[in-house]
Amino acid sequence: MRHRNHRHQLGVKKEHREALVANLARALFLHGRIKTTLANARALRPFAEKIITFAKDAASENEPAKKVHFRRQAIRRVRSEEAVAKLFNERVNEFLNRPGGYTRIYKLVPRQTDAANMALIELINADDTGYSVKRKKKVLTRGAPSPRAKEGSKDVLDSVSKAEKGA
Repeated sequence: MRHRNHRHQLGVKKEHREALVANLARALFLHGRIKTTLANARALRPFAEKIITFAKDAASENEPAKKVHFRRQAIRRVRSEEAVAKLFNERVNEFLNRPGGYTRIYKLVPRQTDAANMALIELINADDTGYSVKRKKKVLTRGAPSPRAKEGSKDVLDSVSKAEKGA
Protein backbone atom coordinates (compact mmCIF):
# COMPACT_ATOMS: atom_id res chain seq x y z
CA MET A 1 0.00 0.00 0.00
CA ARG A 2 1.15 3.54 -0.62
CA HIS A 3 -0.49 5.29 2.31
CA ARG A 4 1.27 8.41 3.61
CA ASN A 5 4.11 8.17 1.07
CA HIS A 6 3.39 11.50 -0.61
CA ARG A 7 5.16 13.95 1.71
CA HIS A 8 7.30 16.91 0.66
CA GLN A 9 7.25 16.41 -3.10
CA LEU A 10 8.07 20.10 -3.75
CA GLY A 11 6.96 19.83 -7.38
CA VAL A 12 10.27 18.44 -8.66
CA LYS A 13 11.79 15.06 -9.48
CA LYS A 14 13.44 12.89 -6.83
CA GLU A 15 17.02 13.75 -7.80
CA HIS A 16 16.29 17.47 -7.85
CA ARG A 17 14.55 17.25 -4.47
CA GLU A 18 17.49 15.36 -2.91
CA ALA A 19 19.96 17.96 -4.22
CA LEU A 20 17.77 20.82 -3.02
CA VAL A 21 17.42 19.43 0.51
CA ALA A 22 21.14 18.61 0.66
CA ASN A 23 22.02 22.20 -0.29
CA LEU A 24 19.59 23.59 2.27
CA ALA A 25 21.05 21.31 4.96
CA ARG A 26 24.57 22.41 4.05
CA ALA A 27 23.61 26.06 4.48
CA LEU A 28 21.77 25.31 7.73
CA PHE A 29 24.73 23.49 9.29
CA LEU A 30 27.21 26.16 8.20
CA HIS A 31 25.17 29.23 9.18
CA GLY A 32 22.82 27.94 11.89
CA ARG A 33 19.78 29.66 10.39
CA ILE A 34 18.46 30.13 6.87
CA LYS A 35 15.52 31.85 5.22
CA THR A 36 13.62 29.78 2.66
CA THR A 37 10.08 28.94 1.62
CA LEU A 38 7.84 27.25 4.16
CA ALA A 39 7.53 24.11 2.03
CA ASN A 40 11.31 23.80 1.73
CA ALA A 41 11.74 24.34 5.47
CA ARG A 42 9.21 21.62 6.26
CA ALA A 43 10.98 19.25 3.86
CA LEU A 44 14.36 20.11 5.38
CA ARG A 45 13.41 19.53 9.02
CA PRO A 46 13.26 15.68 9.07
CA PHE A 47 16.32 15.46 6.83
CA ALA A 48 18.43 17.73 9.05
CA GLU A 49 17.30 16.01 12.24
CA LYS A 50 18.41 12.62 10.88
CA ILE A 51 21.85 14.05 10.08
CA ILE A 52 22.11 15.54 13.57
CA THR A 53 21.21 12.13 14.99
CA PHE A 54 24.12 10.65 13.01
CA ALA A 55 26.40 13.24 14.65
CA LYS A 56 25.04 12.39 18.11
CA ASP A 57 25.51 8.67 17.51
CA ALA A 58 29.09 9.27 16.36
CA ALA A 59 29.83 11.40 19.42
CA SER A 60 28.54 8.75 21.80
CA GLU A 61 30.35 5.89 20.00
CA ASN A 62 33.68 4.57 21.32
CA GLU A 63 34.69 2.55 18.28
CA PRO A 64 36.53 4.67 15.65
CA ALA A 65 35.22 2.60 12.74
CA LYS A 66 31.61 3.35 13.69
CA LYS A 67 32.38 7.05 14.10
CA VAL A 68 33.76 7.10 10.56
CA HIS A 69 30.71 5.17 9.35
CA PHE A 70 28.28 7.75 10.77
CA ARG A 71 30.33 10.60 9.31
CA ARG A 72 30.36 8.98 5.86
CA GLN A 73 26.60 8.40 6.02
CA ALA A 74 26.14 12.12 6.71
CA ILE A 75 28.54 13.16 3.92
CA ARG A 76 26.70 10.91 1.49
CA ARG A 77 23.42 12.69 2.22
CA VAL A 78 24.57 16.30 2.74
CA ARG A 79 27.25 16.19 -0.01
CA SER A 80 29.49 18.68 1.80
CA GLU A 81 32.47 17.60 3.88
CA GLU A 82 32.84 21.15 5.22
CA ALA A 83 29.30 21.28 6.62
CA VAL A 84 29.50 17.76 8.07
CA ALA A 85 32.87 18.50 9.68
CA LYS A 86 31.43 21.62 11.33
CA LEU A 87 28.40 19.68 12.57
CA PHE A 88 30.34 16.66 13.84
CA ASN A 89 33.24 18.63 15.40
CA GLU A 90 31.67 21.83 16.75
CA ARG A 91 27.88 21.79 16.88
CA VAL A 92 27.19 18.25 18.06
CA ASN A 93 27.78 19.21 21.71
CA GLU A 94 24.71 21.46 21.58
CA PHE A 95 22.47 18.47 20.85
CA LEU A 96 23.86 15.71 23.07
CA ASN A 97 21.34 16.28 25.88
CA ARG A 98 18.33 16.92 23.62
CA PRO A 99 16.13 13.91 22.83
CA GLY A 100 14.99 15.45 19.54
CA GLY A 101 13.58 18.60 18.02
CA TYR A 102 16.86 20.15 16.91
CA THR A 103 15.31 22.67 14.52
CA ARG A 104 12.67 25.35 14.79
CA ILE A 105 10.63 26.93 12.00
CA TYR A 106 9.32 30.49 12.20
CA LYS A 107 6.74 31.61 9.65
CA LEU A 108 7.47 34.95 7.99
CA VAL A 109 5.45 37.27 5.79
CA PRO A 110 4.91 36.12 2.20
CA ARG A 111 7.55 37.02 -0.38
CA GLN A 112 6.74 40.22 -2.27
CA THR A 113 7.41 38.94 -5.79
CA ASP A 114 5.39 35.74 -5.92
CA ALA A 115 3.59 35.67 -2.54
CA ALA A 116 5.30 32.42 -1.55
CA ASN A 117 5.04 31.66 2.16
CA MET A 118 8.46 32.25 3.70
CA ALA A 119 10.02 30.73 6.80
CA LEU A 120 13.11 30.93 8.92
CA ILE A 121 14.55 27.57 10.00
CA GLU A 122 17.21 27.49 12.70
CA LEU A 123 19.15 25.07 14.85
CA ILE A 124 18.08 25.20 18.49
CA ASN A 125 20.62 25.81 21.26
CA ALA A 126 21.09 23.16 23.94
CA ASP A 127 19.80 25.35 26.78
CA ASP A 128 16.69 26.50 24.90
CA THR A 129 13.57 25.05 26.52
CA GLY A 130 11.12 26.72 24.17
CA TYR A 131 7.97 28.38 25.39
CA SER A 132 5.92 27.05 28.26
CA VAL A 133 2.49 25.70 27.52
CA LYS A 134 -0.25 26.95 29.82
CA ARG A 135 -2.57 24.22 30.94
CA LYS A 136 -6.23 24.89 30.40
CA LYS A 137 -8.68 24.34 33.21
CA LYS A 138 -11.11 21.51 32.73
CA VAL A 139 -14.45 22.75 31.56
CA LEU A 140 -17.47 20.56 32.07
CA THR A 141 -19.32 19.76 28.91
CA ARG A 142 -22.90 20.76 28.54
CA GLY A 143 -24.33 17.22 28.58
CA ALA A 144 -22.42 15.97 31.62
CA PRO A 145 -23.98 16.59 35.02
CA SER A 146 -21.92 18.54 37.51
CA PRO A 147 -20.52 16.78 40.60
CA ARG A 148 -22.91 18.76 42.83
CA ALA A 149 -25.91 17.64 40.85
CA LYS A 150 -24.85 14.03 41.30
CA GLU A 151 -24.44 14.46 45.04
CA GLY A 152 -27.71 16.32 45.38
CA SER A 153 -29.62 13.79 43.32
CA LYS A 154 -28.12 10.95 45.31
CA ASP A 155 -29.26 12.52 48.56
CA VAL A 156 -32.73 13.04 47.14
CA LEU A 157 -32.88 9.44 45.93
CA ASP A 158 -31.67 8.14 49.30
CA SER A 159 -34.28 10.12 51.15
CA VAL A 160 -36.98 8.91 48.74
CA SER A 161 -35.92 5.29 49.10
CA LYS A 162 -35.85 5.62 52.94
CA ALA A 163 -39.33 7.14 52.88
CA GLU A 164 -40.60 4.25 50.72
CA LYS A 165 -39.05 1.66 53.04
CA GLY A 166 -40.61 3.31 56.08
CA ALA A 167 -44.04 3.53 54.44
